[in-house]
Amino acid sequence: MLYYLFDYLENEFNLAGAQVFQYISFRAGLAIALSLLITIFFGKRIIEMLQRQQMGETIRDLGLQGQLEKKGTPTMGGIMIIAAIVIPTLLVAKLDNVYVILLVITAIWMALIGFLDDYLKIKKKNKEGLSGKFKIVGQVAIGLVVGVTMVTNDEVDVRYFPNAKDHTMEFEQRFADYEDQQSTITTIPFVKDNEFDYEWLLPDFLDQFTDVLYVLVVIFIVTAVSNGANITDGLDGLAAGTSAIIGITLAILAYVSGNVIFADYLNIMYIPGSGETVIFALAFVGACIGFLWYNSYPAQVFMGDTGSLALGGVIAVMAFLIRKELLIPILCGVFVIENLSVIIQVSYFKYTKKKYGEGKRIFLMAPLHHHYQKKGIHETKIVTRFWTTAILLAIVTLATLKLR
Repeated sequence: MLYYLFDYLENEFNLAGAQVFQYISFRAGLAIALSLLITIFFGKRIIEMLQRQQMGETIRDLGLQGQLEKKGTPTMGGIMIIAAIVIPTLLVAKLDNVYVILLVITAIWMALIGFLDDYLKIKKKNKEGLSGKFKIVGQVAIGLVVGVTMVTNDEVDVRYFPNAKDHTMEFEQRFADYEDQQSTITTIPFVKDNEFDYEWLLPDFLDQFTDVLYVLVVIFIVTAVSNGANITDGLDGLAAGTSAIIGITLAILAYVSGNVIFADYLNIMYIPGSGETVIFALAFVGACIGFLWYNSYPAQVFMGDTGSLALGGVIAVMAFLIRKELLIPILCGVFVIENLSVIIQVSYFKYTKKKYGEGKRIFLMAPLHHHYQKKGIHETKIVTRFWTTAILLAIVTLATLKLR
């Protein structure tokens, strides 16, 4: 909203300084500052509201150190995360940008699914919360919306410059001619041209189904990453801190993908309009860091599914919008490992029970962070080590821009 206000003031009244709102870097900085202020200054009031509504966490005794001390801690704190993401984005981003629209819709939609799950668990005393199949339906729905938009919307495209590699020409000449193409092309790490087209996965006679395949991949990854973030949210500050690290990395990737000069230097695809996602990404980072003010050990509030499902969904969708979804196994490695630990534990238990009549476990407890708790490691040390791992994975992800 402020972007349009200052644009009007600059054009109509030639207001000095109004042109600063044309710069993504300025608006992104403003977005992260606003998101931090919202979470820190309004977070206490939201926590008090949750306490008045008796939205306290119910804890099952799993024999984990310090677990029962968390009983009654307010949950559904994801409300403050979503507010701190959406409000700054609406204030400073271009609201007619298709990428921004998709991200805002994703954040609100996934938060609503998580909110309903938390509400049923706490207020209605339903231990199972929202049925798993309804969660999946909600995740599939947003994946379908994003996937279909990506392959049908005219504003979602990749720009090709026929003279881009001719360095004998001046910069302006090299990029004077261009062609915008809707495409299912994406970034793949560690290969020469750093590009991959989903069309290559299908035989020639099935080329017409490339868009269908792409939409199915979107649905799968959005569901997987949102569930991974949900599973990771088991220790104070773990999901929020990890998500902030991922968000910073996505902001960097979005900035270079949406800037023709950096895209040329790094020899990566240029995606017109994707630079606006930097504003959303930094609002996302600010919200996660601000939430840590109250969620770091010992937590005063938990994000609940309201926050964790939204964080995972937003990360997945943002990766697709900037054509970096194939980097998710690296960038979101913490989420992937947490997810895999549960899948491996359950699968092995069922296998051994069927074969030997008694189920056996690989981990002391799943997901993986609880395994380390069972080994007697304090949760703050576990969280710090997981954050360190996330930082290393983020560095590797950024390095893939030049390692090919």
